[in-house]
Amino acid sequence: MPDRGGGSTGPRIRAGRPSRRVRTLLVTLGVLAVLGMAFTMFAGFWTDWLWYRSVHYSSVFTTTLWTKIGLFCVFGLLMAVAVGVNIWLAHRLRPPLSAMSMEQQSLDRYRMGIAPYKKWLLLAVTALVGLIAGASASGQWRTWLMWVNGVPFHQKDPQFHLDVSFYAFDLPWYRFLLGFGFAAAILSLIAAALTHYLYGGLRVTSPGARATAAATGHLSVLLGIFVALKAVAYWLDRYGLAVKSSDFKATDNWTGLRYVDANAYLPAKTILFCIAVICALLFFATLWRRTWQLPVIGFGLMVLSAILIGGLYPAIVQKFQVQPNEQAKEAPYVQKNLTATREAYGIDDTKVTEYPGKSTATDKTKLRDDVNDAAGIRIMDPNIVSPTFQQLQQMKNYYGFPTNLDVDRYPTKDGKDQDTVLGLRELNLDGVPKNNWINDHFRYTHGYGAVAAKGTEANANGEPVFTEYDLPSKGDLGSYQQRIYYGEKTTTYSIVGGPQKEIDYSDDNGDKTTSYQGRSGVNLDNPVNRAAYAVAFNEPQILYSGAIGKGSRILYNRTPKERVEAVAPWLTIDGDAYPAVVNHRIQWIVDAYTTTNGYPYASRTTLGDTTADSLTATNNSRAVVAQQNQVNYIRNSVKATVDAYSGDVKLFEWDTKDPVLKTWMKAFPGTVQPKSSISPDLMDHLRYPQDLFKVQRELLTRYHVTDAQTFLTGSGVWQVPDDPTNKSGNAVPPYYLSMKMPDQAEQAFSLSTTFTPNGRYNLAAFMSVDAEAGSSDYGKIRILKLPTSTTVDGPKQIQSQFNSEQDIAAAIKLLKGGDSEVEYGNLLTVPLDGGLLYVEPVYVRGGGLKYPLLRKVLVTYEGRTAFENTLGEALDKVFGEQGPATTPPDTGTTNPPPSSVNPTVRQALDDAQKAFEAGQKALQQLDGPDWSAYAEAQKDLRDALERARDAQSKTGGDKNADKSTDKKADENAGNAADKAASGGGSDS
Repeated sequence: MPDRGGGSTGPRIRAGRPSRRVRTLLVTLGVLAVLGMAFTMFAGFWTDWLWYRSVHYSSVFTTTLWTKIGLFCVFGLLMAVAVGVNIWLAHRLRPPLSAMSMEQQSLDRYRMGIAPYKKWLLLAVTALVGLIAGASASGQWRTWLMWVNGVPFHQKDPQFHLDVSFYAFDLPWYRFLLGFGFAAAILSLIAAALTHYLYGGLRVTSPGARATAAATGHLSVLLGIFVALKAVAYWLDRYGLAVKSSDFKATDNWTGLRYVDANAYLPAKTILFCIAVICALLFFATLWRRTWQLPVIGFGLMVLSAILIGGLYPAIVQKFQVQPNEQAKEAPYVQKNLTATREAYGIDDTKVTEYPGKSTATDKTKLRDDVNDAAGIRIMDPNIVSPTFQQLQQMKNYYGFPTNLDVDRYPTKDGKDQDTVLGLRELNLDGVPKNNWINDHFRYTHGYGAVAAKGTEANANGEPVFTEYDLPSKGDLGSYQQRIYYGEKTTTYSIVGGPQKEIDYSDDNGDKTTSYQGRSGVNLDNPVNRAAYAVAFNEPQILYSGAIGKGSRILYNRTPKERVEAVAPWLTIDGDAYPAVVNHRIQWIVDAYTTTNGYPYASRTTLGDTTADSLTATNNSRAVVAQQNQVNYIRNSVKATVDAYSGDVKLFEWDTKDPVLKTWMKAFPGTVQPKSSISPDLMDHLRYPQDLFKVQRELLTRYHVTDAQTFLTGSGVWQVPDDPTNKSGNAVPPYYLSMKMPDQAEQAFSLSTTFTPNGRYNLAAFMSVDAEAGSSDYGKIRILKLPTSTTVDGPKQIQSQFNSEQDIAAAIKLLKGGDSEVEYGNLLTVPLDGGLLYVEPVYVRGGGLKYPLLRKVLVTYEGRTAFENTLGEALDKVFGEQGPATTPPDTGTTNPPPSSVNPTVRQALDDAQKAFEAGQKALQQLDGPDWSAYAEAQKDLRDALERARDAQSKTGGDKNADKSTDKKADENAGNAADKAASGGGSDS
């Protein structure tokens, strides 16, 4: 114990100092933490390298990596050297003695405090600014690669007569260099000023001179460099006017020079450049004059000139020269914008044709035969029938279809192409019987088979007519690899090829299993690979699971969009990939775009806004392309494919003239295959992409006008109408359809849309593009422009007519009976003999079924409207010789059969009609449906229909019978049967 005098009888223990064991433990934990962080970083890098190597695009990884490293090192080092040299120089130029003032005495403490650590502090500061600058510069790898590999457009801008490549490839890099120079000058100036102040070279409150001669010279040079960079900025700003965005009432996102730019801003920038050069020379002159008087005067003059010449003068020109006569002043510049915008978006060859909007035929009945030649009218809407595919062809809960199916063309048995609705039976982990790690990642690894249906037909129940169906799939597509390891719904990783068997599908004999035989994915035989993926996926079981063995491979990045984005990060990917059976394989086809926002005079557009429509608003799985990207040049330059089984990614050159694509092909040689490598079978399934079409149609709402005066008045502005069948308030989606435009000899697979005048609902124009890749007219845009002197009903008006027709409205209400829901398919517009034919399929989701079936088809032409069970019946009504312009809905009433019909059949049909009416009366009782009476009526109806069918079959061989009348009687019987089956539209 310590004595009273503060002594001690034993050894003194130091308070607060940890023991050696604790210190050792802390050091060990610190080392482990560092190693853990290092391995985590290594795991991310290593797994990326393994993945790129597995898809045979390792050159993309290495080119991108080395470019980033090079930019990081070069610009990080430049920034560190710039700041470090100026700190060292300021310290070197410090005065030998500091004035003994209160200010300097207070700074002495700081000088003495950092004196032992000056070198370390210098290294820390320079390292920090170097790391920040290097990280920022590495993000400019695209800008660097485009600048160093840029190829000419062979097209000059109308103002400066420079090749477009200067604005697309060179100017962005020069602006980056300029921004880096400004950052280096400012940071160096701040660091030097602080060092001079700390060591007495600059004084704030001390008596005498505020700065030593050395400090004055040093800081003046840095200010001179800053002003010189400002002079360069003024010079580049002159060219920047050609790609400058501004608000202009003639159009949003205007790009390029206007009158005030060419006649005020351009000379102002030139004058300011000269003033800035003189001002910079004055700052440099302080090395000899040792006074700031002239530089300060010069800098003040530059600021004043920027306000007066760069701001006030252009405002005066705009107010007093442009506004009083705007159209005359702006017309030449608007014309340049019109030409450049149309070229940049590939709409300069758009063919605009006047279209009367009214039929010229005197006998409408003859048009019935022309409808089949005009279009293969698709009544299966791919955006509605997915639940029907799901219900009828899902087979197992662990399979699923996308919300929106796709439309493609496949040959029929007679060799003719037909529009086909297609979907893949992809893996749906939410339907796995028992979710656990083994099931989710080892057992249930892939989907199975394609399902296809005719686009232009439905069966008697309103169901799709499947041409590819069942498990394993069979039908018209022939033999192909049906397993789907890569798809739009496949968002998780799977481990395949090892000891664990995978489930293909199940039948009455149990599970059918397989083991992946492809070479896709990364091999997990290596323990380092397993450890890296365990860390990267935060899944420790990958490291020690016994389910992983020799031959196991991990598959990830499995959606087509992810894979193409990864191997071609310089492309903008279309929002919707679509599948096709090509050469006995399922291939995902992905459209990809090259873009730039540096095309002079071309107006900009935001891709996310222009590609959004009613489908993207209501379906999150349908991506919007490049949400915030603003571009003013776009080309569908690459067609990519992703094999659904092997995951192989192939990029094919599509636009062979695109200079942006050629630039990227120089930067990443060997990644894009030539167009000649596209097989004929694949060519049959390539099509014009929807997202590009939506961008072009948005531009064409204004840029269909080629005359500057008309463009300025705004009288010809159109708009894309809202989807009349959807209450989201978003644009109507374009649709694929085989159709024939007036100047075409035969039908072509097309992508179409409509326009209405701005703020109005009547039709302004109809737009279509030839979407068939093998066609000589592929990509040709045709616009049928309706006359402005008369009004032709637009989509919303047509939909309103459908809904307001009394008989149709009553029938729709009947279809909605009970808990049934009515869904409208896409409203198709087809040019026909000078007029426009509108067709809209109507689906009903019956209570309990919960999947849509085609029940009715709406057709209107020249004011004649029909609402029938089938498309053929509706067309017959609209173009028939008899009957009113608007036909009432089918109530099941049969026309009295002519005398040639068997009397027994006639009597049976009469009994069926009475039974049907009795059933409807039972359903419509004021105090609620009389279900017993309804059931009795349905029994009578079935009995009558069976008698009619039996009697009809007995007369089928009577050669004297009127066959067309017999057929009509069969149809009437079938209609009555349909009514009975649905309770007259009520699911009961």
